[in-house]
Amino acid sequence: MDMTGEYRIAAPRDAVWAALNDVDVLEVCIPGCEEIHQDSPTTMTAKVVQKIGPVKARFDGAIELLNIEAPASYTIKGEGQGGVAGFAKGSADVTLEEDGEETVLRYEARAQVGGKLAQLGSRIIDGFAKKMADQFFDNLQSSLEGPTEETGESAEADEDAPTKKGWFGRAKT
Repeated sequence: MDMTGEYRIAAPRDAVWAALNDVDVLEVCIPGCEEIHQDSPTTMTAKVVQKIGPVKARFDGAIELLNIEAPASYTIKGEGQGGVAGFAKGSADVTLEEDGEETVLRYEARAQVGGKLAQLGSRIIDGFAKKMADQFFDNLQSSLEGPTEETGESAEADEDAPTKKGWFGRAKT
C-alpha cells in the first residue's frame, strides 16, 4: 500500500522538526500509543494498541530514522509485531518546507501487513492507514498550534479536560 499526503502547519519548520523528533510529542500524537522510548538518537521502541476491523492487537514496534537532513527531511522506518494478529511494517519519506511563518509537511509512505491483518482486505487496511495518518497529523498540528482562536477552547475552560503535552514536553494549558 502506498500513501501520500500534505499538511500545512502554522508553526516554524524548526518547531515542526523538533516535534517530529520528540518522544513526548509522538506519544501524544500516535493514535493508540501506550508508550514510546528513545533508544538512541535515531531509534525508538513503542507499544501501540489498535483495532483494525474485527482485529484488535497490541503491537511492539521498532522505529528507525534514516536519511536525516535536519530540519528538512528524513525517512522513518518502522515494524510492529502484533502476535497472532500479524505484523505491520513500512516507511515514510517526510519533508518539511518553509512557507512564510508556516511549514508544509509532505510524506510518501509505503506499508505492508501480514497474518490475520492481511486477510482483512486492502480496502479496510488502506482506509484504516489513511485514517491513522490523518489523526496523527491532526494531533501534531494541535500540539504545535494550540487551541483554535475561533472556538476559544482551552484546557482551562474545562477543568476535567485532559491535558496534552506541547512540543517542548510540558503540559499545555
